Amino acid sequence: MVRLLQQADALSSAIAWHDHRRAAKKRARAIEYSRGRPKRIKHYRTLLKITRTTLSYLQQASEQLPLTAGPGGELWQAQHRHYRPLIKRIIAQTERRVLAGEPVPAGEKLVSLFEPHADIIVKGSRDVDYGHKLNLTTGRSGLILDLVIEAGNPTDSERFLPMLERHIAFYGEPPRQAAADGGYASRENLSGAKARGIRDMAFHKKRGLSIEDMVSSRWVYRKLRNFRAGIEAGISCLKRAYGLGRCTWRGLDHFKAYVWSSVVVYNLALFARLRPT
Repeated sequence: MVRLLQQADALSSAIAWHDHRRAAKKRARAIEYSRGRPKRIKHYRTLLKITRTTLSYLQQASEQLPLTAGPGGELWQAQHRHYRPLIKRIIAQTERRVLAGEPVPAGEKLVSLFEPHADIIVKGSRDVDYGHKLNLTTGRSGLILDLVIEAGNPTDSERFLPMLERHIAFYGEPPRQAAADGGYASRENLSGAKARGIRDMAFHKKRGLSIEDMVSSRWVYRKLRNFRAGIEAGISCLKRAYGLGRCTWRGLDHFKAYVWSSVVVYNLALFARLRPT
């Protein structure tokens, strides 16, 4: 908000406002280091008051910015119209979550002012990530055969059969053998895979499933489990060498383009190595 106010200052000197960044940072630090809910709520109330005050400065600047400001003024107004509802949404969810003690569903939370499309991704006891979950399919060659950029934070187990259906739709038949991460394991998914024609279906974690239910022999299970471990190496390579660990392009459409670009380049490089000389 202060950045927008500084830009408005450059366009018109008639706008009056005060910079409360120092006070806001002080309250943010106090929230981080406070012990006990009553103390944190007190600091949150002060921080929300500062935020509303700065937001009111933005509204005044929008009303006072002269029409003669030209293209710069039009761009400023467009930015104001974009960020104002997002800031109000952050204020509202903070009041619900902190002051009222109301649980806010992950799908309703805004976690990034600059990337409002970002989802909250929680995987077990690991740190929370922000972005979009990816589900991908590879073949024996290691090439990425399919990729889905998910919305929200669906569990792996509920995405297994839809990914299998996509594979069958693309290639006209199911794979004879398949391996998947332990998160996809469930009795329902195993039955669904078998019903669709997969002879050997190995999940990395058994989750109550026996090897005999999944595959024809323990030797086959070890082979498929090792194959799945190789997939993890490919994912690691995508993250480290092809930039898939962190997207630096802004906006959801650009996020999708970034992901697909990384996968296409990875496939091209792998195809060049696999191609007979």
